[in-house]
Amino acid sequence: MSKAVIHGGLVFLSGQTASGTGATSIEEQTQEILRRIDRYLSEAGTDKDAILSATIYLRDIADFSDMNQAWERWISPAHAPARCTVEARLASPHLRIEISIIAAAKPPAGDLPRNVSQPLP
Repeated sequence: MSKAVIHGGLVFLSGQTASGTGATSIEEQTQEILRRIDRYLSEAGTDKDAILSATIYLRDIADFSDMNQAWERWISPAHAPARCTVEARLASPHLRIEISIIAAAKPPAGDLPRNVSQPLP
């Protein structure tokens, strides 16, 4: 599975989680995910100001306020994307949040889909 794909001038990031880290609180997990998103977008030649849409999945909607504070510190108000936050069962009971992103990017040569990166360690 690709962590990110570029096609048609868009970057599609698969659901990012804080798996493989020691992050336990919603704020820690959110910050780790946002760091990963920054790295993948950079690899794709773009950045968070080009995010068009974000879908945020929370294990417990009661975490919304703490997640939202971390998000608002990270995103520029002038470039805030369309965003949806929902409560959902996640792949592991240790995961509290998952974020999927669609961002604008420069199209690759030939405008064919391409894998941006392998999973982060």
